[in-house]
Amino acid sequence: MTFHHVQEFLKTIAPLANISAKELTRLQTPNHAHTATITAGGKTYSAYRVQFNDARGPYKGGIRFHPEVNEEEVKALAFWMTLKTAVADIPFGGGKGGVAVDPKKLTPAELQELSRAYVRAFSSHLGAEKDIPAPDVYTNSQIMAWMLDEYEKLNGNHEPGMITGKPLELGGSLVRDIATALGGVYVLEEAVKKVKVKDRTVAIQGFGNAGMNAALLLQDLGYTIVAVSDSQGGIYNPRGLAIRDVMKTKEKTGSVQNHTEGKRISNDEIIKLNCSVFLPSALSGVITTENAAEVKAKIIVELANGPTTPAADRILHKNGVLVIPDILANAGGVTVSYFEWVQNKYTYYWKEEEIRERLKEKMVNAFSALWTSYEGKKYDFRTATYIHAIQKVLMAEKLRGRV
Repeated sequence: MTFHHVQEFLKTIAPLANISAKELTRLQTPNHAHTATITAGGKTYSAYRVQFNDARGPYKGGIRFHPEVNEEEVKALAFWMTLKTAVADIPFGGGKGGVAVDPKKLTPAELQELSRAYVRAFSSHLGAEKDIPAPDVYTNSQIMAWMLDEYEKLNGNHEPGMITGKPLELGGSLVRDIATALGGVYVLEEAVKKVKVKDRTVAIQGFGNAGMNAALLLQDLGYTIVAVSDSQGGIYNPRGLAIRDVMKTKEKTGSVQNHTEGKRISNDEIIKLNCSVFLPSALSGVITTENAAEVKAKIIVELANGPTTPAADRILHKNGVLVIPDILANAGGVTVSYFEWVQNKYTYYWKEEEIRERLKEKMVNAFSALWTSYEGKKYDFRTATYIHAIQKVLMAEKLRGRV
């Protein structure tokens, strides 16, 4: 993903959203793009923090450690976070950060050194009322803990709300570990009410945190999980898989493909299975013009970021497939991050059931608002979602007198 794709996307959607030339320029322009060179283990790495838009509130977005991280990618991701927080209706803007590093090649001590160096490089730009990072690709709660500690050392006071996705012991929130999956499930439950499906059969591509938790949650709600897959391939059983048993196989052998109660399938085959619901939960760009016409699911819930190409979107819409776009489907994570921030500010922490109810309310309300925007329109649900988010951002910009 590059920022060029964002610019092209905005030019395409501008006529549908009645975006003026001035507004388009504002939407295409990040507020700040900070860069630094940081050191860990005697080696230097390029680091980034892009603060895209704060019209609706402090910047919010994860920090990723990945060898292919670059400024253009981080810009694009910060833009999408701006839309995601608007869709979820939480009082944040959009930001993103990253370091061009392969964390798998670092020792634990070097990983901690890198995490602390990142905060030292950007500390003046971060804060609970300014820019609130979170975990992303190859970062986790331990890395957030190191970053929080370094920030508090530099500033001389406790400020747990400056970062989210922390361990519970340092002010993290309950439900955060399953938030992405749970938010997607809440949205799917609303979509099923709108779309006529013959049965509640589900295929899930990607058996990491989001995919695995979604499988468990949906199975407990009475859905039949007919297929799951990981990077090595998948397993299919039209009568349904016992997900907890599949999890044991994955843990013992490293792949769901080694589960014996079903047929082995490829990651391409799982996209084309005869089921009502498909959850792409791993990679981007997996639904393309080459396989979109063969999708049999009536609802796609994008737990992964960008799993459907724009050209494939058009085919799916023509074939009557409802695609719940990633900026809504996987917004449960940032929503519970918002709840964590609120709990940190009040130093009062909610029970798990209370957080689940608050998340459900947020996701259901977001879906309902988007469905109202979508019904009767000629364009697809994704386009309706984008227009809705963009209009919310622009309204905040107008009220501030920026456009």
